[in-house]
Amino acid sequence: MTMVDKQQYLVREQPYYQPQGNEVALYQAAYRNRLPVMVKGPTGCGKSRFVEYMAWTLGKPLITVACNEDMTASDLVGRYLLEADGTRWLDGPLTTAARIGAICYLDEVVEARQDTTVVIHPLTDHRRMLPLDKKGELVAAHPDFQLVISYNPGYQSLLKDLKQSTKQRFTAFDFDYPDAETESTILQRETGVDAATAERLVKVGQTARRLRGHGLDEGISTRLLVYAATLLRDGVAPRDACRMALVRPITDDADIRETLDHAIDATFG
Repeated sequence: MTMVDKQQYLVREQPYYQPQGNEVALYQAAYRNRLPVMVKGPTGCGKSRFVEYMAWTLGKPLITVACNEDMTASDLVGRYLLEADGTRWLDGPLTTAARIGAICYLDEVVEARQDTTVVIHPLTDHRRMLPLDKKGELVAAHPDFQLVISYNPGYQSLLKDLKQSTKQRFTAFDFDYPDAETESTILQRETGVDAATAERLVKVGQTARRLRGHGLDEGISTRLLVYAATLLRDGVAPRDACRMALVRPITDDADIRETLDHAIDATFG
């Protein structure tokens, strides 16, 4: 890999991230010791933004992989490509990160098949190696390489969970939605809405989160609150903006929709 290749993975601008505790200092300690990190939390609570912010803070390249159920080990480590004059090996994102010393972020790792995630094991202990069996190569991870994974424990099942043999290779953070004051600050900073509007949106979000397990699988995420604030800033009426960004995406249940619509009307008047 060339320097140009490495530079393209750098986070160019500082992402906005509002710390909720001492997670920044703890991550920095994990990185100094090149410990693998696992970030757990509900959808849209800031897991990916946190990882991006830490990559920017550390000045390290970041390679992100959105995991899915069709992802194979070859998608992570690489494969041979057939070309007119023969075959050519193409590194996958995990191999690229290991070679250049990037932070490799596997987002929603439980979506990948368990036989795929096993390939990360040699990179998460003292070996820091990645075997490329198809190529017959053993890649020694660059000293700056770090592996980070995330997932949503709320969607765990016997079929979609990490094996203990994988979990116990990582240090871990538990993330959740911010407290009301912090979340209001995030909405103001991200979208430019005024404090009163941000506080009303947060109130609607908290109402929905209290319904988790009582008709809703997931509450309204901070990400969706940002969407609603963006629409409001653009002049969309509060009721329409909230229905479009906060209610319709999370449920098709008529009773739950009606409950949340009433909460919106009561909050915005």
